Amino acid sequence: MQSCLLQRGQEKLIKKSKEILFTTSLKISLLVIACLIYPITLIFFKQMTDWIHSYARSLKEKTQDLKRERQLAEDLLHQMLPKSVAKQLRKCQKVEAENYDQVTIFFSDIVGFTSIAASCTPLQVVEMLNNLYICFDSRIESYDVYKVETIGDAYMVVSGLPERNGTKHADEIAKMSLDLVAAVRQVVIPHMPAGRLQLRAGIHTGPCVAGVVGYKMPRYCLFGDTVNTASRMESTSLPQKIHISSATYNALLTDDAYEIELRGEIEVKGKGKMKTYWLLGNKNYSVQNDSLVCQWNPAISKKRKMGSSHGSAQQVRR
Repeated sequence: MQSCLLQRGQEKLIKKSKEILFTTSLKISLLVIACLIYPITLIFFKQMTDWIHSYARSLKEKTQDLKRERQLAEDLLHQMLPKSVAKQLRKCQKVEAENYDQVTIFFSDIVGFTSIAASCTPLQVVEMLNNLYICFDSRIESYDVYKVETIGDAYMVVSGLPERNGTKHADEIAKMSLDLVAAVRQVVIPHMPAGRLQLRAGIHTGPCVAGVVGYKMPRYCLFGDTVNTASRMESTSLPQKIHISSATYNALLTDDAYEIELRGEIEVKGKGKMKTYWLLGNKNYSVQNDSLVCQWNPAISKKRKMGSSHGSAQQVRR
């Protein structure tokens, strides 16, 4: 019995020892494996974290670049079309023509432009007009107006659309026109340094229709007799003079802020006899509105226009 009990006890001890040894070996093996894998795992996670951070930075930079490019594209589009119209076109919506009861339209051109252009090369003409329009574009940003287009030496601006501004449109165009007539004297003719450009301007107030014309190169155009009359006011004007119609004269009488002189009745092509006036100045400024005019420099204006996200030059008053 003792031998039998001893044998059984030894078998149980051996079995139990084997179990303990196996468990201990397994734990030691797992510990060794964990000790080997843990640093590798840490390195992997660190590399993965660094990659994620790097990707996030790259994505943020690309997003900012995309936003800048999109803003530049929108700014360029808004220089070609009104914001409200551009928004509809981006959404692939049809832009309906809109009727405006009262707007004020400004036309101007350069006196003797044909003879000036004939005395210089085409590149000089482009440089001269570019200098002139950079000057004008930087000035009109100070007023509630919209530049419609330029055709050669003709410059067309309107107030009262596409955003209606009540009865302010005539006043805004009047201030702007006085500013431009004074500012044109600062524009140098590249091939004629001693010469100075002279402007002939005309203004008319009345109803018109505005809408987008074309698909490939859409243009925001104005239609109606008001456009024709404003053009006639410009073509019958004189050098460095602002020719206004009776309708514009009546609109400016509201504030009594302008010096206006009666020109009298003149024959206007397609309109017959019309009573017109000269806009001489603003009563709030002493010398022909020169106090409105910046000391304009085309090189500085170009740098400012390139440096600004909205392409606008800074205004420096005397």
